[in-house]
Amino acid sequence: MDPIVLAASTALVSAMATDSWEQVRTAVTAWWGRVRPGREDGVDTDLTTLRGQVLAARQEPDPAAAERELVAAWRARLQRLLAEGPEESPEESPALAGELARLLEERLVPVLPPEEREPVRRVVQHVDARDSARVYVAGRDQHITEA
Repeated sequence: MDPIVLAASTALVSAMATDSWEQVRTAVTAWWGRVRPGREDGVDTDLTTLRGQVLAARQEPDPAAAERELVAAWRARLQRLLAEGPEESPEESPALAGELARLLEERLVPVLPPEEREPVRRVVQHVDARDSARVYVAGRDQHITEA
């Protein structure tokens, strides 16, 4: 799974609960329309439905679980879109991940409350260990105690 898809689907679901949800819907619909011309109306409707689902999920006894289900559904949808590529030129599929990253950074993350921004940012780590080297990698805090 592409990490950008996970970040984008998480941010999308969270953004639909904000006051800026209409701006998010417009931006995502426009991006989707460039990738799949003629399907904007369906995505626009689906995003409006998502807004209602997110607001309802936040009223449930376990809102996090309900939101995870919504994130999973949109993650699968975005992953499928990236895998298939643009309708008219499927060979441009790799470029879509960059466009999705730009959509995430420019349109989705800025509307999120500050406490929700960090979890959706992607972290890329590259580690190269050789011989008898030890490498410790963490996305955040790490405590190592060795004698």
